[in-house]
Amino acid sequence: MTYKPLLLLLSFLAACQQSPKAPSTSSGESHLTHKSTVIEDSATLFASSRNGEKGTLIPMKYARNIVMVRYSDHTIVTLKDPWHKGKTLHTYNITTPVTRSIVFTAAHCQLLQWLDAGKAITGVCDRQYIHPSILNSQHSSGIADCGNSMSPDIEKIVSLRPQVLIVSPFENSGGFGMIEKTNIPIIEAAEYMEPTALGRAEWMKFYGILYGREREADSLFHVVDSTYHALKSIAKKTKTRPVLLTERKTGSVWYVPGGNSSVAQIITDAGGTPPTTLINPHLSKSGSLALSPEAVLAHASHIDIWAFKYTGSRPLSPQQLIAEYHGYKMLRAFQTGNVYQCNTLKQPYFEEISFRPDFLLREFIILLHPELHLGSLRYYTK
Repeated sequence: MTYKPLLLLLSFLAACQQSPKAPSTSSGESHLTHKSTVIEDSATLFASSRNGEKGTLIPMKYARNIVMVRYSDHTIVTLKDPWHKGKTLHTYNITTPVTRSIVFTAAHCQLLQWLDAGKAITGVCDRQYIHPSILNSQHSSGIADCGNSMSPDIEKIVSLRPQVLIVSPFENSGGFGMIEKTNIPIIEAAEYMEPTALGRAEWMKFYGILYGREREADSLFHVVDSTYHALKSIAKKTKTRPVLLTERKTGSVWYVPGGNSSVAQIITDAGGTPPTTLINPHLSKSGSLALSPEAVLAHASHIDIWAFKYTGSRPLSPQQLIAEYHGYKMLRAFQTGNVYQCNTLKQPYFEEISFRPDFLLREFIILLHPELHLGSLRYYTK
């Protein structure tokens, strides 16, 4: 079965410029005459449209992996390949707003609700893991369950006739499997690869254009940006920089945010010290680092606050934590009672923080500097 999108025309141009991992999902309907380019300097990029019209670059304040050029009747959006410098991941030609889509990630479901585009969510994957507050809206009753995101219900997806699929790509994933064969345009939601939290959040402008909610997206991002910097200014005045350890031991490893990760940046902006800085300042990876428990506990006496996430039907007790791993009691935070937990089954942590890093910044400031009296916690409990 060949699916031909009606409202969104995507062009996957110049295959030689694509990342080797990027799947081919072209509908076979190219409405562009220009060629895809290797993007190096987005500030000077002005692509030509079909009639030779010069486009206007949509300014992006923080995002580095997306370039958007507006024309009179369409917008060209180019995603840089975050895994292969100088390569293009995908080029999209947006002509009219999306009104029917399958969303594979909870964070994008939440964003669309914030942008008042919830009606455009036709179906979701991993519905059981999406916080009820997102789907408990006037539009949620018609949202179909399309199964597991790793092995979605293809027949269900095709029957819903979505115009696009919102999917997060991963390096060396080998493509998107069976959903590629549906020829439904795939929007690669690669904002999580942005080096900064605000850069990641700024991608909401792309989704605003995609769903015809550009004004709402611009307004929301202005709130996020201004609130983040106001909070950062408050935290900057503090004199101490407590160490905040995130997560707990998983099997034989203990994951901590890399020195260049957005979480480490938010901890720093909150007036704290990321655990990586304490353990090894040279560990500058942008994602998470898998360390040995011994490497973390070697600095246990300097860890002031411990805040971890978990999933469960009830809160964990100190006794349960010790039963899980006896080394936890070595943490200074454990000994002083500065331990906080976030149950992601009950709190919309993952759904919100991608596009509202100001929420997480405020949370970390409250954990690190309660003397600032910024109110109650949103996600964590002591």
